[in-house]
Amino acid sequence: MNPYIGHEEQLYGVESVRLLGGKGDGMRLLNVRNAAGLAFTVSVDRCADISRLSFKGDNFGYFAPCGYVAPQYYVDKGAEFLKSFTAGFFTTCGLTAVGSPCTDNGEELPLHGTIGNTPCENIGYWVTEDAIHIKAVVRDAALFARKLLLEREYVCPLYENVIYMTDTVTNIGSEESPFELLYHCNMGYPLLSENAKVTIPAEKVIPRNDHAASGLARCLTMEKPQKGYEEMCFYHQVSGKPVVSIYNEDIKKGLELSFDTKELKCFTQWKMMGEQEYVLGLEPGNCYPDGRDVMRAKNMLEFIKPGEKKVHHLTFAFKEM
Repeated sequence: MNPYIGHEEQLYGVESVRLLGGKGDGMRLLNVRNAAGLAFTVSVDRCADISRLSFKGDNFGYFAPCGYVAPQYYVDKGAEFLKSFTAGFFTTCGLTAVGSPCTDNGEELPLHGTIGNTPCENIGYWVTEDAIHIKAVVRDAALFARKLLLEREYVCPLYENVIYMTDTVTNIGSEESPFELLYHCNMGYPLLSENAKVTIPAEKVIPRNDHAASGLARCLTMEKPQKGYEEMCFYHQVSGKPVVSIYNEDIKKGLELSFDTKELKCFTQWKMMGEQEYVLGLEPGNCYPDGRDVMRAKNMLEFIKPGEKKVHHLTFAFKEM
C-alpha cells in the first residue's frame, strides 16, 4: 500500500479501450504504463503486437500511413498486406510464411503470412507488486491446413524500463507443418534520425540483392529522409545471445534488443530512408524474408511436428544516455 496515492493507475497500470472511426473502428487495445516512464499499446485484434511505444515522452516506433486497420480489411493476396501494415513498434510475421509472396509446395502464400492480422481469442492482464503481466492466445489454424497455437506473454517491471516477451508456438494438429516466424521491429522518429547510432554484432553481413550491395558499406549509417529511396535489406549473421542497439544523442535515449540465436537463427536489417516511409527494421527470426520457397530451396525452412512446442524470448531494454 502506498499512502501517497488513491489508486495504482495514478502511477502505472493497464487500460482496455476500443477505437472509434476509420478502418480501426472497434479494435481492442491495451494501453500499458509502468512507473518508470515506459508506455506501450498492445493491439488485441492484431496478434497482441505492440503498435505504439514511447519512453519518457519520446516515440520509438514507426506508424505507417494506413494507421490502425482492423482485421476485417485485411486481404491475404500478394502484397495486399501493405494496405493494412500498421508496422508499429513490432508486427509478428508468420506462422507458416514470411517475406515475399510466393507459391511453395502448391500453396499460395501472401506477404509476411497472416498471423499479424489475426485477433487474439483470449487475452488477460494483471499487476503484481513488481510487474505488469499480459498473456494472449492467438490461433493460426484452418481446415486441411496448419493448426498452430501462439501463446504470448509480456512481463514489464513496474520500476525498470524493460519488456520481456515469451512466445510459445505449439502444433496442435496431427501433421508436420512448415514454421516461419519473424519479429518485424520497426524503429521510427525521433529515436530514428540521421544521428542515430545502430550496432549489430554481426560476424558477416550479406546484402539481399545488388541494390543492397551498393549500400553495404553504409548499412549501419542512418540518413535523412529522401524522396524515391529504395529499401535495402541486409542479413546479419549473428551467434550466441546478441544485443542489437539503437541510440540517438538528439533525445539521449536508446533501445537494446536481445534474443537467443538457438531460438531465432536469422537477423534481418530493413533500411528504409524514404520521406514519410522512414523506418529501420530490426528483425530477429527463424528465416529471412525471401519467401518460403527460397528458404526451402536453401534447406533453411524449419518445420514443427505434431505436439511440438517452439519457444522464443525477446528482451527490449530502454536506456537513457
